[in-house]
Amino acid sequence: MREKGRKAIATNRKARHNYAILDVYEAGVALVGTEVKSLRDGKASLADAFATVDDGEVWLRGLHIPEYTQGSWTNHAPRRTRKLLLHKREIERLAGKVKEGSLTIVPLSMYFSDGKVKVELALARGKQDYDKRQDLARRTAEREVTRELGRRIKGMR
Repeated sequence: MREKGRKAIATNRKARHNYAILDVYEAGVALVGTEVKSLRDGKASLADAFATVDDGEVWLRGLHIPEYTQGSWTNHAPRRTRKLLLHKREIERLAGKVKEGSLTIVPLSMYFSDGKVKVELALARGKQDYDKRQDLARRTAEREVTRELGRRIKGMR
């Protein structure tokens, strides 16, 4: 029986901190059996992962899926390069944007969608240190404003 809905496997929490997200795509992943079993256990790391466009195909590199513990000699290599499944038009659009310059393709999250493994990819531009500091200052200011509004509503000030 197939499961319905969306079940998260892994997220790249540093991606939104290190990159400015411009566009988001959903892609399927070509996997072998022991990789899927390992993902069902919820084991994967997107920390060092990135995607490249080579010869009209998109490849996910640096994704770590540990070996399946009950696997035999047919187990997979943990950091092998995996093919991403996208429409041709999407691949051409991504390739064009990356070639323009200073853009990269970063995976944001990996999840099961109706029993199939999907990756949420982002077309992103790297942030400089001052951009990261500005974002942190803006979030802190917004947090202070909402905290103060909450105090005023409760009548504490």
